[in-house]
Amino acid sequence: MKLTLNFKNILCYALFSSLFFAPPARAQENNIVQKLIKQFLSAENDSSRAGSLIILPAVGYAQESGFEYGIAGTYNFFLDKDDLESRTSNITLIGTLTTERQKNIKLTSDIWTKNNDYHILSELRYRDWPFNFYGLGSDTWLADEDFIGQKLIRAKIDVEKLVASNLYAGVNLNYEHFRFEDPEMGGIFDQDNVLGKLGGQYLALGVSSLYDTRNNTTYTTQGFYARLKYDYSPNFFGGDNFTGSELEADLRVFKQVAPPLTLAGQVVYRGTYGKNVPFYAYRDLGGDMTMRGYYLGRYKDKNYATAQAELRYRFMARFGVVGFAGTGGTFSPEHSLRLVPSFGAGIRYFFSLEHNSTIRFDYALGEKRPGETRQKGFYLSISEAF
Repeated sequence: MKLTLNFKNILCYALFSSLFFAPPARAQENNIVQKLIKQFLSAENDSSRAGSLIILPAVGYAQESGFEYGIAGTYNFFLDKDDLESRTSNITLIGTLTTERQKNIKLTSDIWTKNNDYHILSELRYRDWPFNFYGLGSDTWLADEDFIGQKLIRAKIDVEKLVASNLYAGVNLNYEHFRFEDPEMGGIFDQDNVLGKLGGQYLALGVSSLYDTRNNTTYTTQGFYARLKYDYSPNFFGGDNFTGSELEADLRVFKQVAPPLTLAGQVVYRGTYGKNVPFYAYRDLGGDMTMRGYYLGRYKDKNYATAQAELRYRFMARFGVVGFAGTGGTFSPEHSLRLVPSFGAGIRYFFSLEHNSTIRFDYALGEKRPGETRQKGFYLSISEAF
């Protein structure tokens, strides 16, 4: 789960505290300072294969939402503690409210069953939150920013079964329901080429395949990951609701150059196909996973492609640093591809050595368009970008 800060629309964000829950030490420690050092900074790895929970209370402020408050937490665990090859599973919850009565609740899971026979991904989400719309394509401008109210309901699940060594095949289901409100008509959102202005819904049914040789799913230092996903949305709901297909490809490679140094790379493609595709089914550039430094949705189109690389240096058991760079863009038959840069650096804190689970602090820069300030963002996240 990701907590994202963008300097553009969030003025203040404070991390008040972190609560870590781990199995008790072998012997009771009398000194509270020693306990804290052991729990937060010790390089000693607990071999009990117990679960690890982190909770991050946070507050923020944005002009469009007012004061924001809530929590985010993730629980990492092994479904089979006796199997040393069992991969880390996790359940993540984030919930925030604002003084403007907006709310965001998201529950996700990434589960690996016994013997890693099944891989199950799920998401439940309710979001009553505004966003900034800049138009369609990769040649949009900050001056056209249009504030839009949004309500979203999402439910999705992917179930993949091991069918050969490191190879999974599965099925997936995704339901999304959108409602939009334009408080000030006459902006770029209120133009003829934006379909689905009032919202809509769709139910997508699909298949996926995964080839995964990663040595660790939370902080990978060696291996290969390739996932291909396709789904189709029949005309279940009629009207102007989305009917069409979606394709996603995600390729990752990890190479340990030296014990503390890892080179990681990722290539991602996401595409939406169909006649009269509503804008809510388009693909967004930006966020805290790919193309860091850009507001999520700063560029929006039917297709999105990106490539990024990271150089990860874990100089201590509990701490590491990362440098990253990438490029990407959105495109369609109506709008040509324009590649934009993304680069930055970050710090990693490993809150669980058993699971190699991290808290990620990243600062990223994007392009500087003529007459605009350089796009940038600061990101506080739980787990790696890829």
